[in-house]
Formats: sequence, structure tokens, C-alpha cells
Amino acid sequence: MLVSINENDPLPIYLQIVRQLKEQVLVGELCPGEELPSVRELGDALGISLHTARSAYQTLSDTGLLRIRLGKRARIADPGSIQQPSDVDRSALRDSAKDLVIDAMLCGMNSDDVHVMMDEEIGKLRLRSDEVGQDVEGRGK
Repeated sequence: MLVSINENDPLPIYLQIVRQLKEQVLVGELCPGEELPSVRELGDALGISLHTARSAYQTLSDTGLLRIRLGKRARIADPGSIQQPSDVDRSALRDSAKDLVIDAMLCGMNSDDVHVMMDEEIGKLRLRSDEVGQDVEGRGK
């Protein structure tokens, strides 16, 4: 597991960690049953507070991506226990996508540019998943 913090990113640190761990699970760099560093180890390694590290792990646990048990290290959950998006979650995802499109267009991108950007990001994820033999497209179906 390799996580880095970008101090210039407006996204809160705990959400930067969440995003990176989700991506690592998606592409197969982190596998079901794999142990993560303790909250203390993660905090020390990244120079962040225990509260921030705990918030990241709790957020991932709330989605079913991590299994957390008192006195044990957090582990990546088995695929069957990861929550599938509900209608409410899909609505939130749609809102996030809308925000992305609006922000991109306000920055001068046209719809073709936005499509290209999204295709590039999907391509990068596919490439990383191919390197570890993971099927990104099979997730969430």
C-alpha cells in the first residue's frame, strides 16, 4: 500500500487516503484479506493525526471496503461484502459527475474535452489493473 498526501489538494486528507485506497482495491493492488497498517502506523508514515487516519479507515469501513475489528489490523473486505451502490448512492455519484462536468466547462473545456479526460482516467485505471491482472470493468456489476 502506497498512499501520499498532496498538501495543495483542496480535498481533505482523509478523503485523499480514501480515494487512493479505493483505487488500489479497484485495480487489484490491494486484495481481499490484505492487512493495512494500523491507524498509528498510517498516521506516523504520513505525518497526520490519528483522528485523520481513523476517519479514512472508518469511511472505508462504512462502505464495506474494510473490515475493522478492535485490536486487529484493518483488512480489505471480501468482494461480496462490499456494498453495491443504492439509488441514493447513484444519485450522489451523478451529482459528483455533474459537478465535475460543470467545473471542467467553467475552466474552458468543451464536452469533447470532458469525454477525453474521463476516457483517459478510465484508461489509466485499466492499465494499472492489467498490470496486476484485475478486471476493472467487472467491478460493481
